Amino acid sequence: MLDLIQAYENYLAKVKQASSNTIASYMRDIRQFAKWLRSAENVDVIDATQQNIANFFAYMEQEGRTGATISRCLASLKNFYAYVVSSGFLEKTPISDIHVDRGEKKTPQILSGREIELLLSQPACVDAKGYRDKAMLEVMYATGIRVTELIDLDVDDVNLEQGIIKCTTSKKSRIIPLYPAALKALNVYLRDIRKDMIESPNERALFVNISGVRMSRQGFWKILKHYQATAHIEKEITPHTLRHSFAVHLLENGADLSSLQELMGHSDISSTQLYTHLVNQKIKSVYEKCHPKA
Repeated sequence: MLDLIQAYENYLAKVKQASSNTIASYMRDIRQFAKWLRSAENVDVIDATQQNIANFFAYMEQEGRTGATISRCLASLKNFYAYVVSSGFLEKTPISDIHVDRGEKKTPQILSGREIELLLSQPACVDAKGYRDKAMLEVMYATGIRVTELIDLDVDDVNLEQGIIKCTTSKKSRIIPLYPAALKALNVYLRDIRKDMIESPNERALFVNISGVRMSRQGFWKILKHYQATAHIEKEITPHTLRHSFAVHLLENGADLSSLQELMGHSDISSTQLYTHLVNQKIKSVYEKCHPKA
């Protein structure tokens, strides 16, 4: 069964061309499921019944896993068994009739304009780390890119003369402009700072850590949490908070949905329409708070 799971991982990478994060998430769920099946039910994934799988999700609930986590795991297993059936190992998936309660979906956290200014002002540009952090935060908010896209940027993806970056995923590339402050911070970092931080002159990563190699997702997350603390912002901030805030602020200032979809790299405009809902919620909240008859 390990060979089947490995074959599925290869399929995700080579055929579906899924991102490394998607593959890691799917495989973590599937391997956890396979391990539990062997220890608790004494069966392999190829022999699992609908009851075995239902027992696994009951176990996850008993362990206190959130509805979102369980729902994601269900999606992982549905995709895996769809592959198993299409590959001829099973005639029918054992998971088609299993449903879980996703639970209440949290509204994305959005920073106000004042909170954004406060956060962006935190890096002290007195050393290499401060200049690098300033450039990263400015680029993140200027473009609304995902944290994986940020750390995957290479020097060649930056065009300072045109004031743009090229963001490339496994599926497509998109060009995103930079506002003047972000362009200035990135220019200073590239011109004066990065050359003294990189470990090798052949390093192509745009943003590097203190060891001189490509910044990691975890590394950027820690940097962001540090500046949240120094800014005394009470809202829970993640890298995606900057992406959400970017989208909402553009819509509030008149951006159209199709342009926002292109900037954010959404393949489906329904993902972009979420932000229209958030803007409408905010307008309603302001109305109810401020209108004398509300």
